[in-house]
Amino acid sequence: MPPGLTDEQGGRRGQSTHRARTDQGLGMIDPVTTPSHHNDQPDEWGIHATWVDAYGEPRRVRDETVATLREVIGRPPEDLEERAPIVTRPGGRLAPWVGAGPVDVVCEGGRTRRVVDVLAGDFPLGYHTLRDGDGRERRLIVSPGRCWLPESWRAWGWTVQLYAARSRRSWGIGDLADLKALREWSQELGAEFLLVNPLHAVAPTLPQEASPYLPTTRRFRNPIYLRVEDIPGADALAGTQLSERAQQLNERALIDRDASWNLKREALLAIFETSGPADGFDEWRAEQGSALEEFAVWSAIALEHGDDWRAWHRELQNPRSSQVAAFAAAHRFEVDVQAWMQWLLEQQLGSASGDVAVLQDLPIGVDGGGADAWVWQDVLAQGVTVGAPPDLLNTDGQDWGSPPLVPWRLREQGYQPFIESIRATMAHAGGLRIDHVMGLFRLWWVPPGEAPTSGAYIRYPSEDLLDIVALESHRQRAIVVGEDLGTVEEGVREALAEHSMLSYRLLWFELDDPSQWPPVSMAAVTTHDLPTVAGLWRGADLDDQRAHTGGSEASLRHQRADLLAPLVDRGGLNEGASAAEAVEAAYRLLGRAPSVLLSATLDDALEVTLRPNMPGATERDNWRLALPVQIENLPEQPTANLVARLLRDAVTRRPRLVP
Repeated sequence: MPPGLTDEQGGRRGQSTHRARTDQGLGMIDPVTTPSHHNDQPDEWGIHATWVDAYGEPRRVRDETVATLREVIGRPPEDLEERAPIVTRPGGRLAPWVGAGPVDVVCEGGRTRRVVDVLAGDFPLGYHTLRDGDGRERRLIVSPGRCWLPESWRAWGWTVQLYAARSRRSWGIGDLADLKALREWSQELGAEFLLVNPLHAVAPTLPQEASPYLPTTRRFRNPIYLRVEDIPGADALAGTQLSERAQQLNERALIDRDASWNLKREALLAIFETSGPADGFDEWRAEQGSALEEFAVWSAIALEHGDDWRAWHRELQNPRSSQVAAFAAAHRFEVDVQAWMQWLLEQQLGSASGDVAVLQDLPIGVDGGGADAWVWQDVLAQGVTVGAPPDLLNTDGQDWGSPPLVPWRLREQGYQPFIESIRATMAHAGGLRIDHVMGLFRLWWVPPGEAPTSGAYIRYPSEDLLDIVALESHRQRAIVVGEDLGTVEEGVREALAEHSMLSYRLLWFELDDPSQWPPVSMAAVTTHDLPTVAGLWRGADLDDQRAHTGGSEASLRHQRADLLAPLVDRGGLNEGASAAEAVEAAYRLLGRAPSVLLSATLDDALEVTLRPNMPGATERDNWRLALPVQIENLPEQPTANLVARLLRDAVTRRPRLVP
């Protein structure tokens, strides 16, 4: 057995629900004394008074928490149900909302159609306006109800932290040209998709936010991923030595975002000042409407007044104020630069993606002081953050730092903030992974100043949200994966399957042999938050946890044994196996899965021992670990080639099983 693993510590993570319950963190929440939690319904604010912990035990939310959250949520207007959008499908009835009488529907293309109760089976999909007999209007969203999924298609691909994947020409951080090189290499190996970390923008200030999961916006991308030399007008940098200075950052094992961004911003400003934007920029900018302008203005203000709009002068806190307009006019150069960088990002991402599906990751939320929170401050629950209750691996719960959308306010806004976030993240990508997809059903809200253990679940209009995702997926021909790891309430996975949204299955977490996993899924061994195969097998991840977490030695060893069990029990590994053999065993097992998508991490393919992120380890170099091999040298890596062959053979050998 590898270090720390004994026969007595075998078993699987899922089986720990049958073990004796510990008091680490969970004892802070009062238990429910009746079994009625199984039928718990939210109150009129959408708050669930009870929940079930990771051990299957019912818990009751504190009265103080309920009172606080009710005050934050507030009461919806009495006429909300008469104004909120109707989300339905072709052939659906309108009578439950507007009665059986005829109504006019102004379709997106401008055509008006008269509808009596039932939409025609061929009614156009999209975002329409319904006008009743009294002249009142409301949004009508017509969805196909199912996400787009290519027929008879089954594929494998790589999961990569793009910032970590550097080439000789990188400026200290992986960029979109590196993504293109990864795509070309992957295609040569037979891969048909790439799953990348969120590429969303953070504030343009220093220090740069390291976590891709706490962006300032979910609608625009991070210019740190631009390849400077590929920008029209980059010849203006000749003689500046910026490229040479930046490429020296590649020698560092840790990503230095601040140093990379300083050099890239200097270069970008020089190009813009010298050459200006190329032809087509003005037309593209006009097509983006107010959203791009708002983001560009926020970024310009942030550079002068800091990256938290809540700390700005009061007159700048309102994005529609005359003072903001005056600031934008006075700082037009910076506003133009910010918009121009987004145009460049769209062009370079399109080139990088080519004809391979690049699945982008949608974070659960945004920075509360950031651009989206500034624009949509009236829709967000101010002071509240989202997270997760205590579970088997995080006994103190989690606080992810993002403010949640208030469900009724989201409906009042016609779901526009959600639509724009989904649409923008799918654009030019071919796929979407929704982080913590359970948040479309309910979210764990943490009241201001409280620990995650003092939170409560808030209910969301999941059927509407799922149908909107399906509509955007259909329009952009984008595959959708729902990250459904952790505590998943009953009915969620069934709802995902009904909407053709792929479940996310991990070798580390599943009790069943991969051959028994559902076909409508993406199968993987691990994620960015969990140990790599080599790190787990060699014991390096255990050492890393000892250094950065407060878990007991017994608990850490027990968790490690649980995660390793598939390799020992089904993979047949013994004590003398190497890390490469452990990786091979893991991906041979994964190849048994009938899943639509099979995914391998580049970290595993390169036998990396440290995971990209360790949740809760604030003193660790999370999101800063560069891959040890440059992209040019990937074809020479034997384990990477072996993993590619295993998964290529798996998808070729076994046809897709879903209709």
